[in-house]
Amino acid sequence: MTNTILIANRGEIACRIIRSVQSLGLKAVAVHSDADATARHVRMADSTVHIGPSRAADSYLDAGRILEAAKESGAG
Repeated sequence: MTNTILIANRGEIACRIIRSVQSLGLKAVAVHSDADATARHVRMADSTVHIGPSRAADSYLDAGRILEAAKESGAG
C-alpha cells in the first residue's frame, strides 16, 4: 500500500481531501499551476508538484502532466 496520495484538484475540495488523507497518516501531494503557487491547498500539503502555467487546459486538465506529477511524487 502506498503512503503518498496525489491530490489532482484545487480549492476547497482539495483542502478537504488533504485533511482526510493526513488524518489517515498518509502524505498528501498537491499539484499547482503558476496561478495557484501560494494557494491554501498548496500550503496545506506535505509536498507539491508544479504542473504548468495558469491556464487550466495547460495544467490541471493535462492528463499526461498529472500522471507525470504522480510519478515524480511517488504517489500511488
